Amino acid sequence: MKWLRTALFAGLLLLLAGCGQKDLQEVKVGEVTRSIFYAPLYAAIEEGFFEEEGLSIKLSTIPGGDKTMTALLSDGIDVALIGAETSIYVAGQNPNDAVINFAQLTQTDGTFLVARDKDVDFSWDKLNGSTFLGQRVGGMPQMAGEFVLKQQGIDPQNDLTLIQNIDFANIANAFASGTGDYVQLFEPTASIFEEQGLGKIVASFGEELGAIPYTVFMTKESTFEEKELVESFTTALYKAQKWVYSASSEEVAKAIAPYFEDTKPEIIEQVVTRYRDQESFAKDPIIDEKEFQNLLDVMTEAGVLEFEPSYEDLVNRSFADAVVK
Repeated sequence: MKWLRTALFAGLLLLLAGCGQKDLQEVKVGEVTRSIFYAPLYAAIEEGFFEEEGLSIKLSTIPGGDKTMTALLSDGIDVALIGAETSIYVAGQNPNDAVINFAQLTQTDGTFLVARDKDVDFSWDKLNGSTFLGQRVGGMPQMAGEFVLKQQGIDPQNDLTLIQNIDFANIANAFASGTGDYVQLFEPTASIFEEQGLGKIVASFGEELGAIPYTVFMTKESTFEEKELVESFTTALYKAQKWVYSASSEEVAKAIAPYFEDTKPEIIEQVVTRYRDQESFAKDPIIDEKEFQNLLDVMTEAGVLEFEPSYEDLVNRSFADAVVK
């Protein structure tokens, strides 16, 4: 009978433990691409910060800003991780349920300038007369890249041969195949190219451009009616943002490694270090008005704004402010 009493007691403990567990609320998040640039998001999932806040994240990668936004507007996802400029494009169409930015993930451009000549003694004027393989027209990487070139006194349309008709997914392959003297690349591709001897990282567009709400979490305005959900999401994110800067690069790389199975651990760690050193990962979820204005300046220079966006209409920072305080 002793064994029976022991089994019943163990079962009672399991039952009580189960009763104390709170059901996790599923949140469908769509990211525009899979990138080490988004390390705090993956860390928040893997380190259990979302679970601590009662959330279960169902993450999907939806290539293309337009496709990610379509998924959000059609209720295919609850939250989109995408460039803030996308919400501005949608706002110009006066949707019935506005798309609002509520938490920032990255605060600089995430691309790097890679030169084919590994021995180049780089200065920005070396781009004059060169062939530059840039990002797709209308996207934030392209607008930020051209904004930086102009800051350096280079007219992208006249001072170099600018190639922008290659899909995002094929830009790296095009450069590896011999197209272009310089290319604008995200990590870890830039570091992998260095390792393979295909080029040399010579400049950071993030460092040159400065602080900007480059990648943010956004949702439809109606979602804010679920106040607890948005608060919990933002709290978990903030925990991850602090952890990414307090943990070692090795710890961060190990945490996010399951999302980059085809990338060497040492490359992941190197990229985490590079992004962290230039403070590309936002240190808190607040979308600052001054940084948002920097975004509008870049878009204005690119000639893509058809109306005057309002920070107050496009950003709800109340949740981020509450979490940080």
